[in-house]
Amino acid sequence: MSMTLTQQTDPYLHWEFVHPASGDRLRIVPERGGLVTEWRCGDRDVLYFDAERYIDPTKSIRGGIPVLFPICGNVPGDVLPLNGVDYTLQQHGFARDLPWQLQLLEDQTGISLNLSDTETTRASYPFSFLIEMQVRPVAQALEIGISILNRSEQTMTFSFGLHPYFNVTDPAEVELEGLNERCFNHLEMADTDTASQLGRLSEGVDFLCRPAGPVTLIDRVDGAHVQLQHQPPMDLTVIWTDPPRRMVCVEPWTGPRQALISGDRRLEIQPGARSQLNCRYAVS
Repeated sequence: MSMTLTQQTDPYLHWEFVHPASGDRLRIVPERGGLVTEWRCGDRDVLYFDAERYIDPTKSIRGGIPVLFPICGNVPGDVLPLNGVDYTLQQHGFARDLPWQLQLLEDQTGISLNLSDTETTRASYPFSFLIEMQVRPVAQALEIGISILNRSEQTMTFSFGLHPYFNVTDPAEVELEGLNERCFNHLEMADTDTASQLGRLSEGVDFLCRPAGPVTLIDRVDGAHVQLQHQPPMDLTVIWTDPPRRMVCVEPWTGPRQALISGDRRLEIQPGARSQLNCRYAVS
């Protein structure tokens, strides 16, 4: 591996990618769910990451960009029925808990993270697959492209999402532009008006919107903007806060919770075929 991708031990064991032109930096921990833990753009740490919690292996990770696959959210009783068989699948699936393979992209403009099925994954999700996720820091933005190959002999059904945590000065001083007037509140599993949820960011929210265009997170204290630029089918947006953490998650999902059961925006890939997903986060 070239000098643009190096292994570091401080403040925790990780791989560091430095863009050869801009100097923008990513930190990646492939063995912990292919997790991007840091995106430094110019002089700004865009992502929130709780490093203290991270180094306690008994605790779930809070921060970075966790990957959600093959479901987003949970399924009732953690049971996913597929083709007449009940499979046990935990919330958000298994991708965020497994070791991924890390490579430098050939043009050295970013990194590639790969995950393929194992005997363990097939016990909870009966498909053979290969996920290739390319992460590229570009001028004032982060581009993420995901290719999913169905290596099974049957049609593969799935959802996919990202769960990035963004630093904010104070969740009570945050605006979100581009959301619809109505949303689905995951805490109550009911439709509601988005404005009431936005007024409660500092209290803790978890809701899904189906926006028509980009969604922009605005920090009113320092004026920073982060804009999620969707591409279908990964064009749903979930907003999540976890007070008193000074962060807001702006998450692109392909389908709502329980999509594989309800069929609402459930994605399918034919045997031997690929699905391509893309999104982009621009900062200003």
